[in-house]
Parts: sequence; structure tokens; C-alpha cells
Amino acid sequence: MNIKVIVLLALVLIPFAGFSQNSDFHIYLCFGQSNMEGQGKIEEEDKIAESRFKVLQSVDCPNLNRMKGNWYPAVAPLCQCFSGLSPADYFGRTMIQNLPEDITIGVVHVAVGGCDIRLFDKDLYQDYDSTYTDKWFVEKIKSYGGNPYKHLIDLAKLAQKDGVIKGILLHQGETNTDDEKWPGYVKKIYKDMMKDLHLKPKQVPIIVGEVVHKDQEGKCASMNEIIATLPDVVKTAHVVSSGGCTDQGDKVHFSSEGYRELGRRYALMMLGILGYNVDNE
Repeated sequence: MNIKVIVLLALVLIPFAGFSQNSDFHIYLCFGQSNMEGQGKIEEEDKIAESRFKVLQSVDCPNLNRMKGNWYPAVAPLCQCFSGLSPADYFGRTMIQNLPEDITIGVVHVAVGGCDIRLFDKDLYQDYDSTYTDKWFVEKIKSYGGNPYKHLIDLAKLAQKDGVIKGILLHQGETNTDDEKWPGYVKKIYKDMMKDLHLKPKQVPIIVGEVVHKDQEGKCASMNEIIATLPDVVKTAHVVSSGGCTDQGDKVHFSSEGYRELGRRYALMMLGILGYNVDNE
């Protein structure tokens, strides 16, 4: 074969070398503030590994024997080295229980307790990366390279080499309580995500959970009225109720059982979108 032809073939084929994207590996991006980060006590039932549920480690965690950028069995904590149980845990567990056995679920999880939603706006984040001057907040921002949105997108691009992004999970709103501009902020972030990851909104819905409900006397419960309007602004958005999901007594953060139930509801919503008729037992 002519040497020029061989060189041309090599140039064409090299970019595809090692590419092993699996269409049965469904990936979900999880972001938000403390309730998405996970504040629930991790109990024995939460430590059971499932082979079809994985997490792409977002930061180096020597205490968990996990390193950033690698896939691991999705056992809490999923977000940070010392975070707790989150909605993502039982989202994934519920998904694999109700999907065909050849489908694996993966989550990419980046969240910052106490953050304004605009911390995830790639054009505004620097105005919101010092909302709190406390060491705990500063260190979390630092662990994400100073830019949580970019950190999430970079991980998502890495995940796309292995699977297909199927949805976005958001839990945020406490810091933006009563801010009627919140749906617009979310729309902008979601639009940026779709563009930066070359995704189509109709194929990648965004699911958002309510904050602690008024039936639990939630301190930020009035925000749920604003969250409810998101589907009017983002046509591919869906809202999950937090009604009946218990809190820890602080009226802001869910209890472990509250996180489990909220995670199940995220999953039931997504399963419905995918066309699976699942009874909410």
C-alpha cells in the first residue's frame, strides 16, 4: 500500500482509538447546594455496593481510596470525601432496580453547601465564590479548582467517553429563597450545559427537587412555589415533590430517610420520562 495512503488512514483512525462509549451506560449529572451534596447519616443499608450503579469520583479522597476521574461502585458519600447521604444515592439504586439488567447507571456529582445557584453560572461564578468566608466554604470551592461549573463539565466530558448523559439532577434553592429570578438563572446554566456538552435538551431533561416542604415546617418552603414555575421557563424541566420527606430537625436538611425517599422520587420521575410505568410503593 502506498505510504501516503497508510499515513492518511492513520490520521483518520487515531482519534477513535480507545473510544469505548457504551450506550447502555446511562449517566446523570448532579449539582446544587447542601441537600444535593448530602447531609444524611450514612447507615448500613446505604453501604451495599451495586455493580450496576457507579460514581465518577469528583475529588481525590484518600479516606475512601478513590481518586478523581475514576469510576467506582456508588457507595455513599458520592459527592465529597466527608459528605453524607444525598438524593443521588437512592436515585441510582431505584433506577437500576427498574431498568433492564444490561443498563448501568453512573452519576457525576458536584455540589457546594450554602451556594447561590449563580455559583454554577460560568459567566458569573466569580461573584459568588466567596458568599461565605468560612474555611469550609472556601475549601469546597478550592477542591473544585475554584470553578464548580467547569469542574462538573470537565468530569462530564470525561464521562461521555464511557457512556451517554441522560439527564441532569438539581437540588438547590435554599440560598435563593424567594428570588423570583431563580428559574431564569437555572435556564441559563442548563442552556450552557447543553451547549458545552453538545447535548439536546429534548434528550436530556433536568429534574429539580423541592426544598424541605411546608408540611415539615421547612424554613425555605416558600421557595417551592418558585421552583414549581421552572417548567414554565424550561420546557424539559420536571419538579419532584418533597412532601412527606422528613428533615433532621433543622427544617432545612433532610433526614437519611428523607434523602432516600427524595432520591426514589427523582428516579420515578426519570423512569416515567423514559416510558417506564413504575408503581411508587
